[in-house]
Amino acid sequence: MFSKFKSLTWYCLLGILSIGSNNCNAQEKEVDFSYLDYHLPFEERVDLLMSQMTLHEKISQMTNESKAIPRLQIPEYNWWNECLHGVARSGYATVFPQSISVAASFNKALMKDIGTVISDEARAKHHDFLRQNKRTIYTGLDFWSPNINIFRDPRWGRGHETYGEDPYLTGALATEFILGLQGNDPKYFKTIATSKHFAIHSGPEKLRHSFDVDVSDIDLYETYLPAFYKTIKDAKVYSVMGAYNRFRGESCSGHDFLLNQVLRNTWGFDGYVVSDCGAIRDIETGHHIAKSKPEAAAIGVKGGCDLNCGSYYKSLGKAVEEGLITEEQIDVALRRILLARFKMGMFDPDEEVPFSKIPIGVVCSDANTTLARKAAQESIVLLKNSNNILPLSKNKITKIAVIGPNADNWESLVGNYHGTPKNPVTFLHGIKNKVEPIVEVLYAEGSHLNDEKLNLKPIPSVYLQTKDGKQGLEGEYYNNTKCSGEPVFIRIDDHIDFSWQYTPVSKELIDTFSVRWTGYLVPPENGTYELGLMAKRGMSVKIEGKEISNGKGSVHHNIYATDRLELEGGKKYAVEIEFYTDDTNAQASLLWARPDKNLIDEAIRITKEADIAIVVVGLSQRLEGEGGDRTDISLPKEQEELIKAVKATGKPVVLVINAGSAMAINWEKENIDAILNVGYPGEEGGNALADVLWGDYNPAGRLPITYYRSLSELPDFKNYDMKGRTYRYYNGDPLYPFGYGLSYTTFAYSDLKLSSTIKAGDSISVSVKVTNTGQMAGDEVVQLYLSDKKGSTPRPIRQLEGFERIHLKAGESKIVEFILEPRQLSMINKKAQRVIEAGIFDVFVGGEQPGFTGNNNASSTEVIKGSFKVIGQQSLQIK
Repeated sequence: MFSKFKSLTWYCLLGILSIGSNNCNAQEKEVDFSYLDYHLPFEERVDLLMSQMTLHEKISQMTNESKAIPRLQIPEYNWWNECLHGVARSGYATVFPQSISVAASFNKALMKDIGTVISDEARAKHHDFLRQNKRTIYTGLDFWSPNINIFRDPRWGRGHETYGEDPYLTGALATEFILGLQGNDPKYFKTIATSKHFAIHSGPEKLRHSFDVDVSDIDLYETYLPAFYKTIKDAKVYSVMGAYNRFRGESCSGHDFLLNQVLRNTWGFDGYVVSDCGAIRDIETGHHIAKSKPEAAAIGVKGGCDLNCGSYYKSLGKAVEEGLITEEQIDVALRRILLARFKMGMFDPDEEVPFSKIPIGVVCSDANTTLARKAAQESIVLLKNSNNILPLSKNKITKIAVIGPNADNWESLVGNYHGTPKNPVTFLHGIKNKVEPIVEVLYAEGSHLNDEKLNLKPIPSVYLQTKDGKQGLEGEYYNNTKCSGEPVFIRIDDHIDFSWQYTPVSKELIDTFSVRWTGYLVPPENGTYELGLMAKRGMSVKIEGKEISNGKGSVHHNIYATDRLELEGGKKYAVEIEFYTDDTNAQASLLWARPDKNLIDEAIRITKEADIAIVVVGLSQRLEGEGGDRTDISLPKEQEELIKAVKATGKPVVLVINAGSAMAINWEKENIDAILNVGYPGEEGGNALADVLWGDYNPAGRLPITYYRSLSELPDFKNYDMKGRTYRYYNGDPLYPFGYGLSYTTFAYSDLKLSSTIKAGDSISVSVKVTNTGQMAGDEVVQLYLSDKKGSTPRPIRQLEGFERIHLKAGESKIVEFILEPRQLSMINKKAQRVIEAGIFDVFVGGEQPGFTGNNNASSTEVIKGSFKVIGQQSLQIK
């Protein structure tokens, strides 16, 4: 099976076409296929393969689109895949709460379960793609998740991709998620996870391609690096992604100190490093460190970046010619990325790789949907509950008003980097599922997201008309991307809202096709309409010849374009739409927002009819996300006006905050009866919210970020120093503190036990008794905070160093124990050394941070305090 043979001329030609090399002399040598012997160690197999590769062939494997090399039986492979909170961008998948939302669960076991389900679906999808011979983007097994940067400032648009502002919480949750993704097989990775973005990266988004960050060693090693260290040491994460920005003058995607000295030499990382997409290009065009593509590529590889998401590493051959890098240096990087492919089982028979047997039927299965609902339930944070207005009773309420721009918008469930949920449950529909027909549910949109981001929805079929007067639009479907030639078929489509999620339109139209829709738009009334589209890959729309979009799109992201037009009710407006795709993940939607009829008036009307109003407000990935930071942390003014108008009716109001970052809801905290933070709760968010509202689930989520009262309390966004940021260094009075969250029951703490004195370098056990003193079963998040009272350098005010989510029946007690390891008692001193110093530590254990009970934040838990002394001093070798 693994014999040697001489390549044929046509096989050499295939090699030229696949990698662009004309070195046929090398390709005509005998090929030793013993590297395919799965009985041999992976390292030996990689060496056998690399010894037969030309320089051009080696370079062809070092970008995210790794080329096929037929003569060596190396198939093509695209390294780019995403699974931040579910397998993303590759068809239907179970969509869990966004990272910042599930972080509010403070549940490590849940994170591992989520990672396991995602990797199940990822494996099933991957092998199904292979059976269809699909090897394009978003079909592979290495995933560029999780994002473990510190959410240091609520303005950062990508903050909701993270696990919050605390290094300990971030590292602990990410570790479990990675363990679930990578699996526990002794030989093969189930998938490969990627800790990103290494390092010191959290906006501003507009500056990321040119920004230079510098922080003290204390902030570097105590805030920005600990989560990465944790995932490498405890989860054995096998991939790390470099950041876009510079750190102390060098690109983080080609940074000898960060990637070679710290990551590999000091921490012992043995996986591969991938650049953020386009980050090697930034070395030349953004940071102006290099003067050419070859120089930028050489800096990347020598600086420790093995794989280039982008095309600059294609210039490595030129870099060798110019003496900027050697083939031996290239080999170091290539060996790491090839080893990863072997460890995922990509060169071995399916029967040898246990994960290849996971059936495609696991995708969006009932069991996975159930876990998505559980995750959403555990992620909901109860911020206020005046007079115990919650939970609601079906017996006491006959009519309920559900109001708000996010109440019936599935997009607001998912955040960014999401997959496509098969049956997303909006908040409105979750409430209807819970109480209809016993309780009548009224609905009003109330407002748009803001004055620019209107709530666009698919144009209903009744307002579309074919040229011969039938309802809908005529669609001509072509087997090319140009809408050229004869259509494969013609049909009438009721409306344009398609998601061909790896599902062919027909047996003739699978991955590459185009559609031309024609007909008329017949608006129902006079006024200003917002017309738009959302598509992947490209879509152009013309209304009476006026172009809304030129159709240019990307396989990586949806295109979204809008325009406002004055339209006359009942008039026919000619519509011409052209859509094309050359990817397996095709989507096309024609959207609109109709003229406002004073949305607030309708909201007020139904509130007056109802017994209570549920108002769902917040943001969406169109207001916060990659490429876009927030300029304000208040709710958009349209939404604030809506809340005040509904409250002015005198009816009880429950406010639901649907967003991925901190909101300055100052007026709402003082005036609204109950407030829930649901984040971006995933596909089951609506059902989970209803479970909490009616008490079928007792909320126990905790904030993974600080809620500030205004931006005036924070340093400049571009300042990466931690002073004045996050609960660890912020001395002000937060609106809601990190770790805060209420319950429908109450908890008491007692019997705190710990040693009074330990030696530097020893661990210490801390135990506490937790009792459910209320009338209802529920979860409690037990949190342990340390305060170093005698540190010789500036220390955090307090820092989380342990947490455990437990379930207690009414009246039940449990003993919870934490073991504090020596490293948790260490610090970075003024000489940039990690040491454990003699001194006194205060220990706080409870269901929230110390110091906030009664501080205008009603509490359903308590905090107790102890202390211990450390004698002596010890230096730790690894920072």
